Amino acid sequence: MPIDPIALAQDLIRCPSVTPADAGAIGVLADALESLGFTCHRLSSDERGGPAIANLYARLGNSGPNFAFAGHTDVVPVGDAAAWGGDPFAGTVEDGKLRGRGAADMKGALAAMVAAVSCFLADGGRPTASISFLITGDEEGKALNGTRSLLDWMAANGETVDACVLGEPTNPDTLGTTIKVGRRGSMTGRLTVHGTQGHVAYPHLADNPLPRLVRLLNALTDLKLDQGTAHFDPSNLEVVSIDVGNTASNVIPAKGGAVFNIRFNDSYSSASLEALIRKALDAAGGGYDLEFEITGESFLTPPGDLAQIVRDAVQAATGLVPDYSTTGGTSDARFIHHHCPVVEFGLVGQTMHKVDENVAVADVLALTKIYEGVLERYFNRPLP
Repeated sequence: MPIDPIALAQDLIRCPSVTPADAGAIGVLADALESLGFTCHRLSSDERGGPAIANLYARLGNSGPNFAFAGHTDVVPVGDAAAWGGDPFAGTVEDGKLRGRGAADMKGALAAMVAAVSCFLADGGRPTASISFLITGDEEGKALNGTRSLLDWMAANGETVDACVLGEPTNPDTLGTTIKVGRRGSMTGRLTVHGTQGHVAYPHLADNPLPRLVRLLNALTDLKLDQGTAHFDPSNLEVVSIDVGNTASNVIPAKGGAVFNIRFNDSYSSASLEALIRKALDAAGGGYDLEFEITGESFLTPPGDLAQIVRDAVQAATGLVPDYSTTGGTSDARFIHHHCPVVEFGLVGQTMHKVDENVAVADVLALTKIYEGVLERYFNRPLP
């Protein structure tokens, strides 16, 4: 009998798997997949520092091609639990809504994936090729020991994937409107300027770093990065913090700092963008220290066979023709795309990371049909 996606989603939501805790979520998925004949590898990694993370690689079949579903079981904190209409981890169904932390991002989609495979197998038996699941418990955090470690393990063990659908919540307000075929890159810069502390009445005995900091920030915010590309919105640089740490009005501070984040399209790599930033700061004049943290490079899976398969499955289930998009934040597709074509399609994301996160039960059921349709098309089975 096919797996009920709503019941499975409820079981997953009832695991309070706030990053880096697993709280049994990987086990819930592994048990469901093992019941379908998958061989499951429950993995734990702490190789890049930080806490150990539970990951899962599951595969049905031994021959290629190997089609993969990917996603994450970890969720963000609930915030003020008292502000929720009920227990954030109860996984209740009320008024046609599945409620709880992770319902939209992305335990509802994970359940739909597993249920879709169960329907696919019930309808036509095991395919001659393979189906796999790449599941991490470290997507909402720093992603140190999650999908990257899982992909490293796969490479070391001769496991390859030929195509992947990632179940992030891609639809802004209506299921069936948006497929992600890439993402902008993200890098954070930490800018520090140093001076000499002193009394404001004796500025000649001090060196105020703040006018220099303002000048450097003006140079950054005046940059016109680009106008966007064929598949990407324009790159943007946003100053997100300015910190002096000075509590006295009669003291010139010894240093000042600022943090900025850049979301960049395929006009740049992080290296070329760093060179551009440093050139602009050098032209503005004055000494500074600058460190960068690269969260991910921009990437694009050019719309082709995989994207068309997903688009056709979405249209068949919803009657809508989804747009191809690269908007939004980062996702683990930034790691997977190095190994195989990857596109993202999942639930409606209006309530993700919010109080009273929820998704429509009807959407979870429709997403199950979409994922089943993807499998049918990928493996060239006759459509019902």
